[in-house]
Amino acid sequence: MKPKILVCRAVFPEVIEHLAAQFDVDYNDRDAPLPPAELAARLADKVGALTLLSDRIDAATLAAAPALKAVCNVAVGHNNFDLAAITAAGVMATNTPGVLNDTTADTAWALILASARRIVGADKWVRAGQWQGWKFHDDWLGTDVHHATLGILGMGRIGQAVARRAAGFEMRVIYHNRHPLPAADEQACKANWVSKEELLREADFLVLLLPYSPAVHHIVGAAELAAMKPTAHLINVARGGIVDDGALIDALQGRRIAGAAMDVFENEPALDPRFLGLDNVVLTPHIGSSTRATRLAMARLAADNLIAALQGRRPPNLLNPEVWRG
Repeated sequence: MKPKILVCRAVFPEVIEHLAAQFDVDYNDRDAPLPPAELAARLADKVGALTLLSDRIDAATLAAAPALKAVCNVAVGHNNFDLAAITAAGVMATNTPGVLNDTTADTAWALILASARRIVGADKWVRAGQWQGWKFHDDWLGTDVHHATLGILGMGRIGQAVARRAAGFEMRVIYHNRHPLPAADEQACKANWVSKEELLREADFLVLLLPYSPAVHHIVGAAELAAMKPTAHLINVARGGIVDDGALIDALQGRRIAGAAMDVFENEPALDPRFLGLDNVVLTPHIGSSTRATRLAMARLAADNLIAALQGRRPPNLLNPEVWRG
């Protein structure tokens, strides 16, 4: 008899086939999250689960699933996991780092350029039939990216990938982490560590790439936005909640910064509706890793983590190694 697992949300058919060769798969083939009560009920007799960021795994969920051995996120982030509760229950938790670095870095650059050059507004202008002729001095004037200062808050793998791409624009790159990178890594992406205060003061384009935790909730709020240049652009491809969206909207409305591009929001998808009335913000629906190749690689890695965990091997991306008893 095959071990029973739950795949919590629609993924690629080839991934389900791969898992079905090893397990009895209970598959939610809807591309929508299971309600918490249904998630708990369907986990009751499962030894493993393939989860997405919309699937909250906490103490209450775990209490309903006494046989659970592993929960494997199809994401690099894992703020849907109560990792302390999962660890206390002796359950392995994994994520999918690495495979989405370049794709998310590409998205960050798409948003930098879209915000700087007012691409979304210009597109709407043309589609609405409002383009009546070319103008020189007041026609969709934007901000130069080349030779500007790129600031990165959160210089992990994705941040370094963003920084490396800046070389083609001959940008100065500065970053802030709690600790500087090793010198070789700084040299590889031609970046210099600065204080958070200097980062806010100097960046023409500030890209946020922090993993979410309560410690960084609203790490960019009204005070931080006030410290930025009035010509600066804020780019968030990390997680909602890192930015105080209300404070950002106030800053954009008051033209206290030039623009923003947001791929993530507080309370998404129920973003603050005031964003929709602004002409100096680009809004995308959490598509940082959204290419077929990358999403498939993420799902395959999560499946490999789950197979390893349930076959008695250490998963390649174990978040809580203290539960490993191999």
